[in-house]
Amino acid sequence: MHKTARLAIILSMLVAVFGTSLWFLLRKEIYVPKPPGYPRIVLPAHEYTPLPGSFPYTFEVSKHAVVTQDNSPKAEKYWINIYYPAFEAEIQLTYKPVKNSPQLLRAYCSDAYKLTAKHQMKASAIQEKSFKTRQGHTVIMAELSGQVPSQVQFYTTDRTHHFLRGALYFNTASQNDYLEPIITFIKEDIIHMLHTLEWK
Repeated sequence: MHKTARLAIILSMLVAVFGTSLWFLLRKEIYVPKPPGYPRIVLPAHEYTPLPGSFPYTFEVSKHAVVTQDNSPKAEKYWINIYYPAFEAEIQLTYKPVKNSPQLLRAYCSDAYKLTAKHQMKASAIQEKSFKTRQGHTVIMAELSGQVPSQVQFYTTDRTHHFLRGALYFNTASQNDYLEPIITFIKEDIIHMLHTLEWK
């Protein structure tokens, strides 16, 4: 075989091999790492039941939560926790008797503001609003954004006998972006609780 013909055959074979390799390389999917994801959250339907136990207040509480007595060292008689086992979250409720004292009422309201303000360093925003419940009680509610330990805080009072404060906490290190659907779900329970609140 002529030298030139042999060279042409070798070159054509090299081109074929290179072309095939290139075709396979182009067809191969390029792997791009995906950002870390979170498991899908399946939320139950809202269901309520009367608050069990004997307290100076009553309301309807979520059937998905467990009511326990607050056993922390500083806890007082009618302080309770409303714990959601599925979400590792709890609403901590503290109760204070007003005793028809404007001074006591001012002190309780001031303490509530101070406890919310403690989160200002970590909160990207604090949105405060007030609303009237179906029973005619005024509620002051603060919603906190950012990586804060408590995302919702609130208090309500009849101004003469009763003062009730609450705060939502999560016992998990998950980011609040992931927790947002759960926060919204529990916030609906809190609003329902406040709308059904009655003093004894």
